[in-house]
Amino acid sequence: MTWRERILAEFAPGMARLTLAADPDHLLSEEGILQGIHERGFDLIPFADPVAFRYAYESRYRSLWDRGAPTDLVVVLHSAAADLRALPYDLLQAGRRVAFSLGELFPSLSYPVVSALDRAHLDALYQAQAQYKPGPLGDNATRDFVLRHVFEVAPELIKQPADLLRLLLRRHYRRQQVPATIEARLVQLLRQGGAFADWPLEAIVPDREAFFAFLQERWPAYLDAVAAAPEAICEPPQPPHFELPGPATLPFGDDDVRVYIDNLFADGVLRPVAHRRASALQGRWVAVGLRLDPQADRARQLDALFKALEGGIPPAQASYQAWLALAPRLAQLLALWHSPAAPAPQAGERLAALQAQLDAAFLAWAQARYGGLHNQPVPPAVMLHHVPRVMAARLQRPGGKAALVVVDGLACDQWLLLRQALEGARPRLRLREGAVFAWLPTITAVSRQALFAGRPPLYFPASLHTTAKEPALWSQFWQDAGLAPTEVAYVGGLGELPDLARVEELLAHPKLRVAGLVVDKVDRIMHGMELGSAGMHNQVRQWAGEGFIAGLLELLVNRGYRVLLTADHGNVEALGIGSPAEGASADLRAARVRVYSDGALRGQVQAHFPGAIAWPPTGLPQGYLPLLAPGRSAFIAKGQRTVAHGGLSVEEAIVPLIEIEARGR
Repeated sequence: MTWRERILAEFAPGMARLTLAADPDHLLSEEGILQGIHERGFDLIPFADPVAFRYAYESRYRSLWDRGAPTDLVVVLHSAAADLRALPYDLLQAGRRVAFSLGELFPSLSYPVVSALDRAHLDALYQAQAQYKPGPLGDNATRDFVLRHVFEVAPELIKQPADLLRLLLRRHYRRQQVPATIEARLVQLLRQGGAFADWPLEAIVPDREAFFAFLQERWPAYLDAVAAAPEAICEPPQPPHFELPGPATLPFGDDDVRVYIDNLFADGVLRPVAHRRASALQGRWVAVGLRLDPQADRARQLDALFKALEGGIPPAQASYQAWLALAPRLAQLLALWHSPAAPAPQAGERLAALQAQLDAAFLAWAQARYGGLHNQPVPPAVMLHHVPRVMAARLQRPGGKAALVVVDGLACDQWLLLRQALEGARPRLRLREGAVFAWLPTITAVSRQALFAGRPPLYFPASLHTTAKEPALWSQFWQDAGLAPTEVAYVGGLGELPDLARVEELLAHPKLRVAGLVVDKVDRIMHGMELGSAGMHNQVRQWAGEGFIAGLLELLVNRGYRVLLTADHGNVEALGIGSPAEGASADLRAARVRVYSDGALRGQVQAHFPGAIAWPPTGLPQGYLPLLAPGRSAFIAKGQRTVAHGGLSVEEAIVPLIEIEARGR
């Protein structure tokens, strides 16, 4: 029996209309558990804010029970079993009680160590526990057990630089989530032998960006060595420009290392460099990291990205991390595709075929897994409404200040244009790149409001057709987190260079600790766009070069703010399939989505548009019923092209989440 089966055994259909679950370790939030519970006919609702809970409970479940509807509900309290007694009396009277904990699942292992693991790693740990049956283990012994059986790391076998490089490449390339306590133990074990005394392990083991910066700095030195001695790589003197200490030459040519290096250059994580002996190196494998002929380099990189994406589409049962990992690679392909150099005509068919495959796979995955994302524990931020909670956790240090910059409508591929401009104009800014899921439907009134409210849209039904309540929702979140109104600010309508003066004036307030800033320039570009995605890229690139976003971020960093940059949704180029003739019956009419309050009306419209997706109101208020345009289509005049949002595609539903700080901090 797996650990999931042990838990799911408590949720037999028809066992009880109301179940009260003590879940201090967020086990019920794990994707497979959530899916299994939903398949058994149960809904989950967390009990965190009593007022918000009472609203959801009364509006969505109590009213159904009063009408005799067969709905099973699980109320989840993320604290110990004894705390269930603090739930409202009417729940205690009506519900059965269950409790789950990591301590019960892993009785021989250190609870603090196991509790730090991502729940996706519990499968390997539970299997190892059953197979090896360890006796009671302390903290370090548990860390060593986890390193070996969860992360497949045997520190005693890491003896040579190539061994360490393979380990770190595997970990950081996959964006593997390793708890800080495990990373610290690994560094400690690696230090014991003395073989890596000159490596900056404390920086490159936990920090993905630092590790790849370490590789990027040493790539030119490796090229020098290859050009000077093809058969034996010599150790050149360490150049003075290295920001990160350590060996000057790394074993990039090791067979198990090379496969990662090829992919890192294709994905844009490492950048090709110019070299004085490029012509002599052109025929060797290192050419992947050389700037040679721009057209040929671009064609080679595009082909590598196509192959990686075509062979790596996640299945319907994949974890959400698989799609978050795919999004940056797709963004890199699209950014290259829409760069000023014209693509080969035959490649257009390849891109269309890839997008069709991705759309079908993402739809299948979202129908199976998206509904559980909003219940994922934080950190990390998985959906946009998690972001304020991540900010609040980081604000605990004395004098801490945080800023949220929301670039309305910015897709991941368009973020790369901003990044390029930032790297050229503001090299002192350090960027830690990630991604997060937007809310469906991917429209501003739903997704951006959820971001500023720090809650699912279910909890603000009255304002789902406007963004006017965003400042109040933002302020309320931070007041609930313990800040005074004078410590919180919200400013919208930014995007031009003169707007920097408004922001500077805002930041001058001595009590301000949290700023929410909406940059709507990209959204305005999109809604006036007549030249498709290529036109979007051209105009976003031009706007990025004007310097507003670089100036804004440097202003915030210079004032001591920890900055998170994200977007409420992305965008896609779509082709019109006709506009529904529903008159005033639709509550919202957008190019990629219609929203209805009547299910029968939505069904009638759907019948006229085969393939349109009747999206369930997961996390949405009752009576908010989206109808999503299928594939890359839009509810506009047939044959008309547009750039729009609101639908279900990777480009719309996965947006950048970038942490920005000063280098050296």
